[in-house]
Amino acid sequence: MCHDADATPPVTPTGTPVTSGPLTLTSADGTRLAAYLAVPERPAGAGVVVIPDNRGLAPFYERLAVRLAEHGHPAIAYDHFGRTAGPSTEGRGSDFPRMEDYAALTRARQQDDMTAALDRLREFGGAQVALGFCMGGRLAFFASEPRFGLAGVVGFYGHPGIAGPYGPGPTQHAADLSAPVLGLFGGADEGIPESEVKAFGDALAAAGVEHEFVVYPGAPHGFFDVRNDEHADACADAWRRVLAFLDRVG
Repeated sequence: MCHDADATPPVTPTGTPVTSGPLTLTSADGTRLAAYLAVPERPAGAGVVVIPDNRGLAPFYERLAVRLAEHGHPAIAYDHFGRTAGPSTEGRGSDFPRMEDYAALTRARQQDDMTAALDRLREFGGAQVALGFCMGGRLAFFASEPRFGLAGVVGFYGHPGIAGPYGPGPTQHAADLSAPVLGLFGGADEGIPESEVKAFGDALAAAGVEHEFVVYPGAPHGFFDVRNDEHADACADAWRRVLAFLDRVG
């Protein structure tokens, strides 16, 4: 997983008024799943669906939703494991997720869950953007498909190539993508070599998809965490780029 239970987004609170709290969403197959919604007092930008890593709806993503809302962006983060763990994240221990939780994941189900979150987000009007991390970053790249109607997608260290358990990735499906893509990667991420990032960029260029990739030298997988003092500059730059992207596409 990218971010453990102690992780915190490296973003300073602004103090801007935000209303936030948990809610329950219903996916296309009737599954109820946990989510967390943060709404600014005065919405002033694109809404953001926050797609977690393979830990699901951890506190990191709830905090990030609030930080986004402080900048005027309605934001909703949601869980991946409603089918096996139920519509609450309470009581999840260090052994979560378990193999049975992972086994229930399919790309189609995850995209249905994302769509449920987007439907809730669209109640606030304006454009929508997907922002994902690791497994969620990969899903965010896939969400560039026109059927999701997004203004853009942002992926932090999402694997773009062939990877289990879903096989071909966004690189192989680049011809199906259309919304602008911002990709943020760590140069020391052993799971995503720069050759994979380059291949994704080449595939998007060939497909005519607007994109920007940034690889931060020496930064590991999961670098976007307040505890990574060594990579504070990369964290700050990544956050600036996310906000600029949201302003531009929204």
